[in-house]
Amino acid sequence: MLQCQDCEFFRQGPDGSPELTCNPFATIKEPECLAKWQLFQLTVIARSHQATLDMYQRLAPLQEKMFKHMEREIDEVDEADRWKHDEEEDEDDGDSFRV
Repeated sequence: MLQCQDCEFFRQGPDGSPELTCNPFATIKEPECLAKWQLFQLTVIARSHQATLDMYQRLAPLQEKMFKHMEREIDEVDEADRWKHDEEEDEDDGDSFRV
């Protein structure tokens, strides 16, 4: 079995992590290479997912502030339009006594 370190498509990253530059459709030399490549891709996906979660955690406080600001503005608009609804209710109450 060919070791990854001996393969021409293997490179060591600056932090010591392995980098596989092989193409699974063209340059795979042994069946074990495909399994290793798939395992490596899973770790890449897991790291990407963790980076996404970290970004969401950093954005969470800003998102909370935006929601509070939007709720405040919606409440202000509702308060400003309340006089319209009060007049409509007064008119509806007055019509019921005319019958």
